[in-house]
Amino acid sequence: MYKAFFNLKRNPFEITPDPSFLFATRKHNEALASLYYGVRRHKGFVVMTGEVGTGKTLLIRCLLELLTRNQVGFAYIFNSRLNAMEFLRYVAGDFGLTASGKGKDELLLSISDYLVERHRKKLTTLLVVDEAHHLSAEVLEEIRLLTNLETPTQKLLQILLVGQPELNEKLDSTNLRQLKQRIALRCNLEALSEEETRAYIKRRLQLAGGNPENKIFSDAAASAIFRHSRGIPRLINTVCENALIAAYAHQLTQIEPDIIDEVAADLRLGIVTSNDSDVSVEEGSEQLRSAANTLLQFHDFLQSARSQQPKPQVVIRRGIREHEPLI
Repeated sequence: MYKAFFNLKRNPFEITPDPSFLFATRKHNEALASLYYGVRRHKGFVVMTGEVGTGKTLLIRCLLELLTRNQVGFAYIFNSRLNAMEFLRYVAGDFGLTASGKGKDELLLSISDYLVERHRKKLTTLLVVDEAHHLSAEVLEEIRLLTNLETPTQKLLQILLVGQPELNEKLDSTNLRQLKQRIALRCNLEALSEEETRAYIKRRLQLAGGNPENKIFSDAAASAIFRHSRGIPRLINTVCENALIAAYAHQLTQIEPDIIDEVAADLRLGIVTSNDSDVSVEEGSEQLRSAANTLLQFHDFLQSARSQQPKPQVVIRRGIREHEPLI
């Protein structure tokens, strides 16, 4: 609704991963080059990590566009909360193979035959697993075993694992050391700097048809966007989109920091609450010790208070047995 007001041809800050809006920083260029090289040179395992909203899925889409032009076939798993059998069925189905009603042995045989046939045609096959930090150790082991399909010179299946930094922690575990040793290339996406954030906003507006001479976001507003978003592209998009709507509502042709601050407050940026499940073992043990000390102190207090109370007097009267006190 604001496009005509700001003379834009399309929405510049959609949060969907559109490859045409890729803003290639040095880190993004390095990551894309590493992924492309790893797949085309049949390196086997490649891992890409990055914080939430740093553009991992967008980079995957760009990579798949490049690979499709070179007849690289791929299976793309975007929901990694699967058990081992569900995972194999999904992989087989995405490769176009019949998976329904088949057992594990039949699925593996079908995938193996498919990969061998593509290798004979000198075609590359790729498995992409997004949100890989959610994969269980069991599924990760199945993925490792899929890389055993190889010739003396190269792997028949190229595998790209993409996830948040927790994926690195998972791959560092002792149980997955065999998989970790097979990783040929790693890359990591980082948040944008303030200078990159300014260039990112400008580039998005230009791609949406904006006039470069028409500065919709003031320099101070761009600084405020960086401060609230911490340079995370997804948050930059969200803040800018809401700021454009707010500016349109107020009929403002240029956005200043007060609009950005208002939008950030509405989006509750910077407000983070911790879950009870996020408490570490060390923190839990410290809390337990503190609770135990409090209970011991309360017990000592009760004992001290009880010892200070006057003892009941025992009065012995005639006709009453001595062991029956009157209180």
